[in-house]
Amino acid sequence: MLRLAPRFLALVLFALLVRAPRATAAEPFFFIQLSDPQMGMFTGNADFAQDAANFEFAVAAVNRLRPAFVVITGDLVNKAGDAGQIAEYRRLVARIDSSIPVHSLAGNHDVGNMPTPVTLAAYTSIFGPDHYTFRHHGFVGVVLNSTVIHTPQQVTAQLREQDRWLRAELAQAKSDGATHLVVFQHHPWFIKTADEPDQYFNIPLARRAAHLALFHEFGVRYLFCGHYHRNAEASDGDLTNITTGPIGKPLGGSKSGMRIAIVRDDRIEHRFYELGELPTRVELQPPSVETAPAAAGVK
Repeated sequence: MLRLAPRFLALVLFALLVRAPRATAAEPFFFIQLSDPQMGMFTGNADFAQDAANFEFAVAAVNRLRPAFVVITGDLVNKAGDAGQIAEYRRLVARIDSSIPVHSLAGNHDVGNMPTPVTLAAYTSIFGPDHYTFRHHGFVGVVLNSTVIHTPQQVTAQLREQDRWLRAELAQAKSDGATHLVVFQHHPWFIKTADEPDQYFNIPLARRAAHLALFHEFGVRYLFCGHYHRNAEASDGDLTNITTGPIGKPLGGSKSGMRIAIVRDDRIEHRFYELGELPTRVELQPPSVETAPAAAGVK
């Protein structure tokens, strides 16, 4: 039997250890945020031809670019409970390739500006839960029904339940060591500053402050929202509220489009693209120093 000297064995082991693959960062991926398809808004519910055309264009882009998942941040229809608008939204969203998860969530036009237990039940019977969590590798997405936070007068029990659930989900995600813990909802928490006055487009300060404190407590860094029908971005310390313009009808001189977000270990890079400037592909490798920031990550 061949015997190997201890010193030789040590050298062999050292060589194997040197050549062994070292731990590497997780592979980056990207997702697409669509907001406010709002079937019927362009013509005040007379029809939804333009809304559907915009959304169909978005669906084609999703299938071409192939994100890890899609999040549609509310106002799926313009008139809550309208059977035709709901059917058209469902028809078009079903055309997204079945291998790409789609996470739809409720907006005020889906459950009413002042939601009730009846309107919430009507929504969930068609679209599923109005608050839930999804995961992609180390990424945890927490989906909220922001209308019950914004206008809770008739749904106080539902708001309390969602708040209890939210704390538990954030705690679980933090305990699991989530790489990114991200909140998605319809209403922006704030447009310009975390302490700005209440208005139609933001969450009232009475509930905003408590939720922002909760997000800070559990290490949330990104909030993705819609509702504003134009783009905005503002921060509260290391917490950034990203408000995405609509795939449907824009307001305030904005244009229709979608947001592409690249998820890396230490950050999420994102940009809103108008429909006429969508990239042909999304490049996940970090850009070189010569690459202009506005073009980073896309081709």
